[in-house]
Amino acid sequence: MSKSEPLVTVYIPTYNRVELLKRAIESVRNQTYSNLEIIIVDDCSTDTTRAYLAEISAIDTRIKYILKEKNS
Repeated sequence: MSKSEPLVTVYIPTYNRVELLKRAIESVRNQTYSNLEIIIVDDCSTDTTRAYLAEISAIDTRIKYILKEKNS
Protein backbone atom coordinates (compact mmCIF):
# COMPACT_ATOMS: atom_id res chain seq x y z
CA MET A 1 0.00 0.00 0.00
CA SER A 2 1.37 3.36 -0.99
CA LYS A 3 1.08 6.28 1.41
CA SER A 4 -0.13 8.34 -1.52
CA GLU A 5 -3.31 6.26 -1.80
CA PRO A 6 -6.25 8.03 -0.13
CA LEU A 7 -8.19 6.21 2.54
CA VAL A 8 -11.53 4.91 1.30
CA THR A 9 -14.29 4.36 3.85
CA VAL A 10 -17.02 1.83 3.15
CA TYR A 11 -20.14 2.22 5.31
CA ILE A 12 -22.45 -0.76 5.74
CA PRO A 13 -25.67 -0.46 7.76
CA THR A 14 -27.24 -3.75 8.85
CA TYR A 15 -30.18 -5.21 10.73
CA ASN A 16 -30.82 -8.94 11.11
CA ARG A 17 -29.15 -9.87 7.83
CA VAL A 18 -25.98 -11.63 8.93
CA GLU A 19 -25.64 -13.75 5.78
CA LEU A 20 -25.97 -10.72 3.49
CA LEU A 21 -23.61 -8.81 5.76
CA LYS A 22 -20.99 -11.56 5.40
CA ARG A 23 -21.26 -11.33 1.61
CA ALA A 24 -20.97 -7.53 1.66
CA ILE A 25 -17.93 -7.54 3.95
CA GLU A 26 -16.15 -10.25 1.96
CA SER A 27 -16.82 -8.34 -1.24
CA VAL A 28 -15.12 -5.25 0.18
CA ARG A 29 -12.26 -7.24 1.73
CA ASN A 30 -11.55 -8.90 -1.63
CA GLN A 31 -11.00 -5.63 -3.47
CA THR A 32 -7.52 -5.00 -4.85
CA TYR A 33 -7.44 -1.49 -3.35
CA SER A 34 -6.08 -1.98 0.16
CA ASN A 35 -6.13 1.43 1.87
CA LEU A 36 -9.67 1.15 3.14
CA GLU A 37 -11.70 0.92 6.27
CA ILE A 38 -15.06 -0.77 6.69
CA ILE A 39 -17.50 0.74 9.15
CA ILE A 40 -20.57 -1.31 10.00
CA VAL A 41 -23.49 0.04 12.00
CA ASP A 42 -25.73 -2.63 13.47
CA ASP A 43 -29.23 -1.32 14.15
CA CYS A 44 -29.79 -3.53 17.21
CA SER A 45 -29.93 -6.90 15.44
CA THR A 46 -31.31 -9.90 17.29
CA ASP A 47 -29.58 -12.55 15.17
CA THR A 48 -25.89 -13.53 15.25
CA THR A 49 -24.67 -10.24 13.77
CA ARG A 50 -22.92 -9.07 16.93
CA ALA A 51 -20.93 -12.26 17.33
CA TYR A 52 -19.94 -12.20 13.66
CA LEU A 53 -18.80 -8.57 13.89
CA ALA A 54 -16.67 -9.31 16.93
CA GLU A 55 -15.11 -12.28 15.15
CA ILE A 56 -14.41 -10.60 11.81
CA SER A 57 -13.07 -7.37 13.34
CA ALA A 58 -10.54 -9.43 15.32
CA ILE A 59 -9.31 -10.93 12.04
CA ASP A 60 -9.26 -7.71 9.97
CA THR A 61 -8.33 -4.48 11.75
CA ARG A 62 -9.77 -2.42 8.89
CA ILE A 63 -13.23 -3.38 10.16
CA LYS A 64 -14.85 -1.25 12.84
CA TYR A 65 -18.40 -1.52 14.04
CA ILE A 66 -20.97 0.38 16.04
CA LEU A 67 -23.75 -1.44 17.92
CA LYS A 68 -26.85 0.66 18.39
CA GLU A 69 -28.73 0.03 21.63
CA LYS A 70 -32.16 0.81 20.17
CA ASN A 71 -33.53 -0.08 16.76
CA SER A 72 -34.34 2.97 14.71
